[in-house]
Amino acid sequence: MHRRSFVAGLGATGLGGLWLPVASRAEPPLAADPFALGVASGRPMPDSIVLWTRLIAAGEPGERLGTSIPVDWAIAEDEAMRRVVGHGQATAEARWAHSVHVEVGGLRPNRPYWYRFTVRGKASPVARTRTAPDASERLSALRFVFASCQQYEQGYYSAFRHMAAEDAAFALHLGDYIYEKSWGRDLVRRHEGGRTTTLDEYRDRYALYKSDRDLQAAHAAFPWIVTWDDHEVDDDYTDDVSPQEPDRARFLAQRAAAYQAFWEHMPLPLSFRPQGPSLRLYDRYRFGDLAAFQVLDGRQYRSHHACRAALPRNKVMRACDERLDPARTMLGAAQEAWLADGLARGSTNWNVIAQQTLMAQVDRGDGEHRAFWHDGWDGYAPARQRLLDAVAASPVRDTLVMSGDVHSFWAADLKRDFDAANAPIVATEFVGGSITSQGAAPARVKALLARNPDLRYGLGGRHGYAQVALTPKAATVSFRVVDTVKEPTSGIATIQRFTVEAGRPGVSAP
Repeated sequence: MHRRSFVAGLGATGLGGLWLPVASRAEPPLAADPFALGVASGRPMPDSIVLWTRLIAAGEPGERLGTSIPVDWAIAEDEAMRRVVGHGQATAEARWAHSVHVEVGGLRPNRPYWYRFTVRGKASPVARTRTAPDASERLSALRFVFASCQQYEQGYYSAFRHMAAEDAAFALHLGDYIYEKSWGRDLVRRHEGGRTTTLDEYRDRYALYKSDRDLQAAHAAFPWIVTWDDHEVDDDYTDDVSPQEPDRARFLAQRAAAYQAFWEHMPLPLSFRPQGPSLRLYDRYRFGDLAAFQVLDGRQYRSHHACRAALPRNKVMRACDERLDPARTMLGAAQEAWLADGLARGSTNWNVIAQQTLMAQVDRGDGEHRAFWHDGWDGYAPARQRLLDAVAASPVRDTLVMSGDVHSFWAADLKRDFDAANAPIVATEFVGGSITSQGAAPARVKALLARNPDLRYGLGGRHGYAQVALTPKAATVSFRVVDTVKEPTSGIATIQRFTVEAGRPGVSAP
C-alpha cells in the first residue's frame, strides 16, 4: 500500500515567519514533555488524514527552539499501535514554530485509526482519528459535534472534556479558537501578555490555549474540521480593515502573522499554508451519499462594514442604505461562486453549510424602529439572499446551516425573503452556543425572540456545544449545556433537542 506524507516547512518562506536565535544565547533544550500542546488530526478524507503536533522548549513560556528537529510519526489500525499501516519522519522547523503537519495517504475509508509522534525517544499520547466514507458509500447515519468561541479567561473547558466522550465522527469548529485580547467579567484565569499583534504573540496565545488538557482531549478523540472568525486576528475586522488598527499596511502585516500562527496550530495540510496575509481556508467535505459540507470563510474576503464612518461601537444601526447594496459581499465573489457551484452539483441527502455567525435576520430595534447588526449577515443582506437563492436552487432539498459567533444557542428558519411572513422556508439554522465566551443575557434573548418570528428558539447565559445525528430521513440536533464554566469539573446535560425531517425544512416546535 502506497504511503505519502507532506511535511510542512520544506523550502518554505513566510511573512514574519523566520525566527533567528540570538547568537550569544544558548538554544534551549526540548521540554521534558515536548508534546505538552497535545496532538490533533483533521481534514478527514476517504483515503487521507492530517496529523499535527508542535514541539515546545524547556524554560519559561515563550522560549523558542532553534534548529530543525526530526519527528517520527506512526499510524495504526489499533490503539495498541501493533498494526502499523504508515510511518515516517517529519521535520519540525523554527520558521513554522516547530509545528508538524503530516498528510497520511493510502488509508481505508470510514474507519478509525490511531497515531502518535516520537522525538528523541519521547512519545506523544496515542490519539484517535477517522477517515471519511467513500463518496459513493450508502451511509445510514453520521454523528458529529460543533462548537465555537472559547475565551480562555472566561471559563474552564469542561465542555471539551464532555465532547471528547461523544460518539462522533468528527468535530466542527466554527471560529474564535483564541481571543486576541482580554475582556469579560468574573474571569477564572488570565491571558499572558496583552493584545496580540505579532507572530510571536499569536504563537504564545495559541500555546496557552492548547495547554488546556480538556481541549487536548477533544482534539485527541476525533478529527477536527476548522474555520475561523475574527478573534483569531482582531475583533470585528473585515478584509484589510480593523477597528483597532486603522493603518492598512500595519494591519495586513498583523493579519499575516495571525494567519501563519493559525495554520501552525491547526491540523491543516501543507497546501493550506498561508502566503503572507492570504490563506485559502474554505473547503468542501463529503460523507458518503448522506451529507456534503461546505465550510466557509466569512472574514477574509468580506466587504467593509456598511456606513462604517457613522457606525456606533456596537455596530447596530437603525438606518443605512449601504447595507442593502447588492455589490456588498460577506464571502467574496470567488467563494460565492464556489459555494453556488457546489450546491448546484449536490447529490447527497443533506447539504450542511458550516459558517461563522447567525444567518437569520434579527431586527434589534424597538417599537416601530428597526435596527440591524452590521458585523453579521444583516450587514450583508443581499449576499445572504444570493446564498439562500443558491440553497433553494440546489437539487439537494434539505439544507442545514451550522453557525457560531454570537455566544448563545439559537434555532431559526431561513427564508429567501425574511420580511414576507408566508415566504417558504429553504433551510434550518442552528447556533451551538459558546464553549466559554460570555454573551447575551436571557432577558435580551427573550426580547429578540418576541420581535423576530423566524427565530424559533434561543438560550442565553449558558455554554456548551451542539451534537448532530444525521440519517437519510431526519437530522437531530441536541444542545449540550454545562452546569457552569466557573468549575473545571462541571457536569453537562442536553437542554434542548430538535428534529428536522427530510423534505420539511424549518424548526419543529421545541
